[in-house]
Amino acid sequence: MIRLKNEKEVDGIRKSCHALADLFREVVPQVQPGMSTKDVDDLVVKFIKKIGGTPAWYREDFAGAACISINNEVIHGIPSKKRIIHDGDLVSLDIGIDLDGYISDSTHTVQVGNVKPEYKRLVQATRESLAAGIAACKVGNRIRDISNAVNDVAFGKYGYGVVYDYCGHGVGLDVHEDPSIPNCPQFGPNPRIQAGMVLAIEPMINLGTADVSTLNDGWTVVTNDGKWSCHEEHTVAVFEDHTEVLTACDDLVC
Repeated sequence: MIRLKNEKEVDGIRKSCHALADLFREVVPQVQPGMSTKDVDDLVVKFIKKIGGTPAWYREDFAGAACISINNEVIHGIPSKKRIIHDGDLVSLDIGIDLDGYISDSTHTVQVGNVKPEYKRLVQATRESLAAGIAACKVGNRIRDISNAVNDVAFGKYGYGVVYDYCGHGVGLDVHEDPSIPNCPQFGPNPRIQAGMVLAIEPMINLGTADVSTLNDGWTVVTNDGKWSCHEEHTVAVFEDHTEVLTACDDLVC
C-alpha cells in the first residue's frame, strides 16, 4: 500500500533529509585514502548522534550505520576495519537518518583522489540518470516513466548496465515502503504518481554487465564481471505543481 504523506509528515521528513544533506557535507570531505570503511562509518554515527537522530539502517544483522561500497561493490557494503580506501577508488555512501520517527535516504559516490577518466564518466552518467529520473517524477506520470528516464540515460546514452535486481522505493515513515521504483523498464505494478508520495530514486549503474550477486556475508552486492559500479540517490516529495528534492546538497563536491 502506498502511503501518501500529509503536510506535517512531509515537514518531518524534510527536516530529516536536510540533516542528511548536512551529514554528507561534513563527512564526504573527510573520506581519504588510508581510511577504513569503519572509520567512515564512525564519522556517520558521530554526526547522527550529535543531531539527536538514529541511523536508519541499524539492525542486529548489519554491523553499521552506513552501507559503504567500493568499486565493484554495488550496494550494502558492510563497514569494516579491514576494508581500506585507496587513491582512485569509488566509494558509495548509502545513509539514512531516523529523526523523530521520520526517515531520510540518500547515496553519493565519492571519487577518492586520482580517479581514472572511465570511472569519472560512470559517476557522471549515474548522476545524469538520477536527474532524469527525478525530472520524470511528477503528478500524472507513472512510476515506469522514472524507470524509462533512468534507463534512457544510463543504457541508452552511455551503454552501461542498469541494475535490475534492486530498485528505489517509497520512504519517509519507514525505511522501505511501496511503491518499488525499478531503474529500467520491468513488468509489474505501475502506479500513477500522486501528490503526497515521498520516494527514494536510486540508480545503480555498472560499467559492464547489469548482473549482480551477493557475497557470502549475506549483504554485499557485487557486479558479476568485476567491473565497477556507481550508486546515487535522493529522497523526493511530490506536490501537485512540483517535485522537491528533499536531500538536495548542490554544493557538495564528491
